[in-house]
Amino acid sequence: MKSVTTLFLIIFFSCSMLADVSDQEKDALVKLYQSTSGSQWHVKWDLSSPVTTWYGIKVQDEKVIAVHLADNNLVGEIPAEIVNLVGLQELDLHKNQISGSIPFFIGKLKEMKVLNLSFNKLSGTIPSSICEMSNLKDLELYMNALSGELPMQIGSLKQLEILSLFNNEIIGEIPNSLYDLKTLKILLLNSNKLSGVLSSEVVNMTALENLSLFDNKMNGQVPIELEKLENLKEMNISYNRFNGVVSKDLAVLDVLNMTMLNDKGVAVLLEVTTNRNSAIVSED
Repeated sequence: MKSVTTLFLIIFFSCSMLADVSDQEKDALVKLYQSTSGSQWHVKWDLSSPVTTWYGIKVQDEKVIAVHLADNNLVGEIPAEIVNLVGLQELDLHKNQISGSIPFFIGKLKEMKVLNLSFNKLSGTIPSSICEMSNLKDLELYMNALSGELPMQIGSLKQLEILSLFNNEIIGEIPNSLYDLKTLKILLLNSNKLSGVLSSEVVNMTALENLSLFDNKMNGQVPIELEKLENLKEMNISYNRFNGVVSKDLAVLDVLNMTMLNDKGVAVLLEVTTNRNSAIVSED
């Protein structure tokens, strides 16, 4: 009797592990496969096999919770049907050749914790619906051709720890709401076309460890409040149009020692001093 019970449990758990997802979720994955030239992927899917056996797919409780297809030669666009993966927590399509835009309604994926679409050929704006992903911790969209402004409601992502958007064509000012992200540890906005000032409200970002605004068009005084960020270990805000004076402590943090561009496009060093009323710049 004991052996029969054991056999029954083995069969039960085996069946549970192989339990497939809904037709809607399977169709969404098939659409992803078809719209990104699945037949040319490095590691392909056997569409006749259970979804649980497909490369890069993780299923839990009969729902797809992760899609990991980084560096797998995806060529094409992300289909709108991706939003039908309602239990999705991680979407990693890093380093492929995905073009087109980020699906407008991607914010419907309320369980998302990690969204990595970096190192592709995405264009268009960052959908404001991303700000509805209240569980999001890691947003990486760097090395694309994204344009437009940052969503004004980005501060709604109260659990966000990593925001990496460097090497795009993002314009406009940093939204005020961004400074409310007390969980943010890594903020990489370098090599875009951002303008405006760096607000003194940056002092609210108490968890910040790495700040990069390198190679933008930002201006105004470098906020002294940066010195109050006790966790800040790495910073690069050079090659902007910031002016004024900076303390030695801030200059040491900056990788390029506060090298800015003046109105003529000439590289200048901000003067490092403890006297905040000193000369504005020194053209060393």
